Amino acid sequence: MRSYPRTKIGRNDPCPCGSGRKNKHCCLASQIAIDRVWERQHEESGRLVGQMMRFAAREFGELAYEAWKDFNMSDFPKPLHEAGEECRIFMPYYLFQWDPKRSPRSKKTNRRGFVASCYVGQESERFTKTDWIFIEQATTQPVSFYEVLRSDPGHGMAVQDVLTREETDVIERTASQTARSGDILYAQIWHEPELAVLGCCAPLCIPPKKKVEVIELRKKLRKKIAKLHRDLTKDDLLRYADTIRETYLDIRDVMHAPPRFTNTDGEPLHFHTLTFRVESVAFAFQALAPLAVGFSREELLEHAEWDESGELLSVEFDWLKRGNRKMKAWENTILGSVKISESRLVAEVNSAERARRLRQEIEDRLGLSGTHENTVSQTLDRLREFPQPPKATEALAREAKLDALLRDPEVKASMQATMQKDMEAWMYQKIPALGGRTPIEAVRDPDGREAVEALLLQWERNDEKEVSPNQIRGDINAVRRLLQLVPQTP
Repeated sequence: MRSYPRTKIGRNDPCPCGSGRKNKHCCLASQIAIDRVWERQHEESGRLVGQMMRFAAREFGELAYEAWKDFNMSDFPKPLHEAGEECRIFMPYYLFQWDPKRSPRSKKTNRRGFVASCYVGQESERFTKTDWIFIEQATTQPVSFYEVLRSDPGHGMAVQDVLTREETDVIERTASQTARSGDILYAQIWHEPELAVLGCCAPLCIPPKKKVEVIELRKKLRKKIAKLHRDLTKDDLLRYADTIRETYLDIRDVMHAPPRFTNTDGEPLHFHTLTFRVESVAFAFQALAPLAVGFSREELLEHAEWDESGELLSVEFDWLKRGNRKMKAWENTILGSVKISESRLVAEVNSAERARRLRQEIEDRLGLSGTHENTVSQTLDRLREFPQPPKATEALAREAKLDALLRDPEVKASMQATMQKDMEAWMYQKIPALGGRTPIEAVRDPDGREAVEALLLQWERNDEKEVSPNQIRGDINAVRRLLQLVPQTP
């Protein structure tokens, strides 16, 4: 389902339609004709919208912010002058759809917006036939979620309305430059003479994983019309336009929110260093060694330091628990690290909850032989403000060592097999985006299959990012086959 940049096709090259004829004797002429129609209509629609914007600024300038609040479904959105590219979807709403007198519960369809109605009332005598078509399309076509099926960069796209499942070929110069198969656009399609175009489109290109939320919206809308025993139609989308826009706003706000980094337990990353005074390194080790679940004391002491008389000077080990909630194939999970040396115990964890638990464990196990001195905490943002500490430098060294190991074909094959095992274990994990179902359960119904495929496509997208020449990747198509989904072709 990947789309690649369009290569320039010459007049004498074979026509891309596969007819075997030269391009100039086949589709080139019709493409040139379509391009001319698009350019003329694009210019005329741009002129009309420009005139309406000037009219709205002159007659109703003070109402624009009220429309902005209504669009965002918030009494306190960010200032309109900070809207930036969001105006690409807001201004059409303001000009053609917004009605300050309409009740939020109104389900009227095919309504002309306040600004459009006023403009038509004053300027209709000068309207061309094309102007009437633009006004009619802008005020009666629903704004919906369109999944890109195919993209011809710089020319157009084949899209499918995720809510109604209707497919349309649209001429679109800008969005088609970056949109890929699987992307979702919040947009409105205008059916103009001889072609269909995106009348308006939000600047946000919604990634495949967010399709799950649109599928949930589709299920919600289907329930609303269940008694009619039919599928969703354009009129339904107009009737529930506010509900559809609310889903877009939720997706937009989540995607624009700062990333939230968590550990494997889902806890916010908040690094804590706990320091204790201990009476004996050996006693502290004997008491705390059980925290390294799955390792014997002998194994933990393999890299310890001793003095000439055989007394334990220092030892380091990880605080572990069996298994992993997210990665079922993992035998254990590292919760933190403990270092005991020179009458001091220093423990490091990456969340406030783990810090609380580990302090309790240490105090219970050491009793009067250990005294808590202090706990220092730092957020991830705070850590980024300072040079990397020694442990971070060590982490980079470990990454370099791992990269060197991956140059060994046998090691790489072994790690590849482990990664594949983890990927296939994902099928049996409960996924919040799937309503708490596992992928193997979700694929049993059509909506679930569609949602799982969207998540796999997003996984595939993430794997495209090159990290190193020796990077290992799992076979996502193997997961698709196990789920009885159709494998994607390169």
